[in-house]
Amino acid sequence: MPVKSSASFRMTALPMLLTAQLLAAAVLALTLVWVLHFRGGVSWKPTSKSLLVYTAHPLFMVIGFIICTGEAVMAYRIVLGPRAAKKAVHLLLHLVALAFAAVGLYAAVKFHHDNGLPDIRSLHSWLGIATIALYALQWLVAFVYFVFPGAVMTMRADYAPWHIFFGLAIFLMAVCTAETGLAKFVSGSIAYPSEVFLINFTGIAILMFGLVVILAVILPSRPLCNGDPSSCPAQIDQFFTL
Repeated sequence: MPVKSSASFRMTALPMLLTAQLLAAAVLALTLVWVLHFRGGVSWKPTSKSLLVYTAHPLFMVIGFIICTGEAVMAYRIVLGPRAAKKAVHLLLHLVALAFAAVGLYAAVKFHHDNGLPDIRSLHSWLGIATIALYALQWLVAFVYFVFPGAVMTMRADYAPWHIFFGLAIFLMAVCTAETGLAKFVSGSIAYPSEVFLINFTGIAILMFGLVVILAVILPSRPLCNGDPSSCPAQIDQFFTL
């Protein structure tokens, strides 16, 4: 949507970047309290309770697809230094997110197979499989376009806006997947009523984190107009062509 007024931006991304870090810490803390206190932790031992294996699924998925992905999306705004360093951190964080997601997916599959439960029945599982597949594809395509030395600069320029769009879309898919997964836990058997409140607060924190990350990306990194309204159109056009 074209910007019609110089009043469109009255703040920079910095407040949202700081808020995102606080929300990421809150999401991690709430998830750890839930997993360690209410769910008894995580264990991969064959003799352990199967629920301890399944508990690894939300833990690793939240760390990978929510926190690491959110930080990767904001890497170009957070990391100080040359663009090559920002790109390296962005790429590495996404790779770490995929690694965490692979462990989380393995935990879910192992739990289902050990207990004879059907796979890929719920909306949560459909969204999860689609998110993981698109995430891996996005990473591979980005590697070819932006890291592989044989890529043509014009191809990179043409693909860049689509890379940003698909990256944000997949991140929002990860947030939706996390919300539907938490809803499954609430609708299931929960021993402690206080656990329901903790899960709900975790879901709210994840949603807020996702929205703040998106806002931190679309807001400018520096003030536009600089007090001169006549310079706003030119600066806004420059901002949207970066």
